[in-house]
Amino acid sequence: MLLRHLASSSKQRSAAFSCSAHAMIKNATRAFGAVSSTAPRSVRIVEVGARDGLQNEADLVPADVKIDFINRLSHTGLKNIEVTSFVSPKWVPQMGDNKQVFSGIDKVPGVSYPVLTPNIKGFESALEVGASEVAVFAAASEAFSQKNINCSIAESLDRFVPVMEAAQSAGVKVRGYVSTVLGCPYQGDVDPSKVAWVSRQLLDMGCYEISLGDTIGVGNPGSTMQMVDKVLEEIPLDQVAVHFHDTFGQALANILAAVQMGVSVVDSSVSGLGGCPYAVGATGNVATEDVVYMLHGAGIETGVDMDALMSAGEFICNYLGRPSRSKVAIATASKRRRAVQ
Repeated sequence: MLLRHLASSSKQRSAAFSCSAHAMIKNATRAFGAVSSTAPRSVRIVEVGARDGLQNEADLVPADVKIDFINRLSHTGLKNIEVTSFVSPKWVPQMGDNKQVFSGIDKVPGVSYPVLTPNIKGFESALEVGASEVAVFAAASEAFSQKNINCSIAESLDRFVPVMEAAQSAGVKVRGYVSTVLGCPYQGDVDPSKVAWVSRQLLDMGCYEISLGDTIGVGNPGSTMQMVDKVLEEIPLDQVAVHFHDTFGQALANILAAVQMGVSVVDSSVSGLGGCPYAVGATGNVATEDVVYMLHGAGIETGVDMDALMSAGEFICNYLGRPSRSKVAIATASKRRRAVQ
């Protein structure tokens, strides 16, 4: 009798759990669909491998290798390829060949080749070689700003005024970067309100787009959504981009969270190249191959040819003498090796 009662109770609990689980799955699917309905049909990838990806390399990469690398990227379907940085070689030696590299690359019609210009001197040098788009950067962390460029956030923004005025006169587009949006190696947490404020300042100065950078890769989907939500109180959705490092393995999840909120511009670096010379412990940017794979799998177009992209990544990794950090590139290479055995 007791056994029959236990069996009966077990079946009831199982049935109840089955109904409950079915309901939860159904509700979760409905909720995911509701979130996904805000996702864009296409995402523009801003490839930062040649600049942000290579700037932290200890050994200088020859200009002709950089030129070859960028030319390969130009034939992948990417529409935005950050080329170099016009900064003092004293601070970033790897970018000391900026004029040679920018002048030496093939400019493919329909592809933009932005460069980083942190001050008016850098902007003037970029203008001399024909740059038509530049980028400026500010931190959302006071401590990081002081350590990085030896001035406060407000002072750094003041420095950009001559750049913005000169760019407007020359008809040059300016993109704004905000770093340490989800954490700082010196002060820890960063207030999303501060990120939103800096973003608003850059937009008001004339930047056409603001890229929100998790410089040390400590963010997660929850903190990403909270930060983006706060930023969207200050600037339009179509002027927001995201830029994630993958230190804690959260970059793809963070990108997906942002894209589901409607963000349609994502920065990434082929083969996961990169780091930050001023952020100890920060690993590479999220790999472009992995971002493209994820987005295409979600039915979101990028216009990027995966085979051509992986070929460009393989080229630069072979030169650097290290394997790709892209999970997609590693898995694909392994699959190809097995196929020929």
